[in-house]
Amino acid sequence: MDSIVNRLTEIEDAASAIVQHADEQKEALDKEFDEKRKAFDAELEKKTQERINAIQSDLEKNTSRLLDSQNGSSDAAIEALRREYSERHTEYAREILRRITEV
Repeated sequence: MDSIVNRLTEIEDAASAIVQHADEQKEALDKEFDEKRKAFDAELEKKTQERINAIQSDLEKNTSRLLDSQNGSSDAAIEALRREYSERHTEYAREILRRITEV
C-alpha cells in the first residue's frame, strides 16, 4: 500500500512540475509576445507619422501653389481694372455727373 501511495505522490509531483514548467514557458512567451507587440506598435506609429508628415507637406505645397496662382490672378484683375480706370476715368466722371444732374 505504501508503494502505491509513494507512486501516486511521485506522479502528483511530476504533474506539478509539468504544470509549473508550462506556467514558466507561458510567462516567457507572454513576455516575448509583449515585446514584439510593442516593437510592432512603435514601427507602425513611426510609419504612420511619416505618412502624415508627407501628406501635410504635400497639402502645404498644394495650398501654397493655389494661393500663389490666385494671388497672380487677383493681381492681374486689379491691374486690368486700374488700366481701364486710367483709360476711362474721364468718361466715368462725365457719366456720374450726367446722372446727378439728370434728376
